[in-house]
Amino acid sequence: MGVIEVDRARARGPRLIASRPWADTVLDEAVAALGRGYLEPALPALVATRADPEVRALRVEALAKAAVGLTGGITALLERDRVNPDLWLWLGRTRVEEAWEIKPDVRARAVQADRMRMFHRAMESARAPLLAAAQLLPADPAPWVSLLWVTLGLERPREEKDSLWGEAWSRHPTLYATSVARLVTLSPGWGGTSQEMFDFARAAGATAPDGDPLSALLPLAYFEHVAGERPGRSRSWVSYDVQREISSAAGRWHQSRGARPHPRAVEAHNAFGAAFYLADMRRPARGHLSRTGGRFSVMPWSHLGDPAKEFHKACSRLNVITNG
Repeated sequence: MGVIEVDRARARGPRLIASRPWADTVLDEAVAALGRGYLEPALPALVATRADPEVRALRVEALAKAAVGLTGGITALLERDRVNPDLWLWLGRTRVEEAWEIKPDVRARAVQADRMRMFHRAMESARAPLLAAAQLLPADPAPWVSLLWVTLGLERPREEKDSLWGEAWSRHPTLYATSVARLVTLSPGWGGTSQEMFDFARAAGATAPDGDPLSALLPLAYFEHVAGERPGRSRSWVSYDVQREISSAAGRWHQSRGARPHPRAVEAHNAFGAAFYLADMRRPARGHLSRTGGRFSVMPWSHLGDPAKEFHKACSRLNVITNG
């Protein structure tokens, strides 16, 4: 699927591919099968990633979101193979995603105590399978990344979050999924501070290997900062100094010609594209959004409203459309 930027096609708008911010045909097929209730194609897609932490973290996250409501089927598969780390990982991460689905709105907690208790029980139920996965495949950082989200949801003490971060980081220091979880953990909206969040994002981007999109943590940090400090004003933060810093971060991310794109490249293009769009920097915004292939990520578009509508609006205003 290619992308074109032409004024005459503006009215058509982009062809959107919801909640699939990746360029991974194997994952596309597995997610599509899960949408029809078929679990079997997902397992080989996950097994094949044991030696590739970046792809593994991406796939288990996507397969878990697609399997919400299907944990009974994963449990049935585990009954036939109790020592399969991929199944334990998938079950645990799916329970994490199921828990987030039932989390009550923070503004309604006073009148949704029962729902909050349900959320805590659901989130806690993810811990045991994730620890089982970690024990069966000790070098795998993916269970520890998922456990970071468990502690975030349960609002566990900072010491516990730091310990899990250390476990994940020690297994793969530049794993994008770990860094995003850490960024959110340090954000003001989740008990951290903007200063430590920005310090982390800047350090991660400055030391990222060639072709690694960790510099995209910086625009994500600005979105998290506004969400935590000035809710409802996510469109008003792009000062000249911020523009300059984000432009510098984008410039540090170089994808080598002919190299395989990083598994999180589409997410990074969404992050930079959204930031440049808000700054009315049309050329770099087009450049990044045109490389998404119409595949938008929830972060950071959810900070602006409905992700699909906001992505569509940005692409339409910038004359970026996909040609399926």
